Parts: sequence; structure tokens; C-alpha cells
Amino acid sequence: MAQGHGESSWGRISNLMALIANVNRDPKKGRPFKPEDFNPYARRSRVIVLTKQNFGLLREAFIGKEYPSG
Repeated sequence: MAQGHGESSWGRISNLMALIANVNRDPKKGRPFKPEDFNPYARRSRVIVLTKQNFGLLREAFIGKEYPSG
């Protein structure tokens, strides 16, 4: 119950914080803020595109061998 109360409270407060930030931001600099930017309970999804360079870094980090480039 305590976590639900915290999530509910942060939901309301993060909306207010986004509103205040958007009113005071310069529209020429960056995107508008979303409530999720201020809510610690919001789930953020991150998409990482795997390329040869990324794969080489992962292989080096986990296996210890360099990935042959080219």
C-alpha cells in the first residue's frame, strides 16, 4: 500500500513539475518535458541498436577478445 501511495503521489507531482518546467523552458532549445522525466517510478524503455562496433565492444567486455573490424 505504501508503494501504491508513493506512485500515486509522484504521478500527480511529476505532472505539476513537467507543467512548470514547460512553462519556463525556451521552445528553441530541446524538446518539451514529459511527466515521466520527473517521476522516479516511471518505467523508461531504452532501445539499443546492435551494430558491428557495439557487438565488438560487448564481446571484448564479456569474453575479452577483440572483434575483428572490417
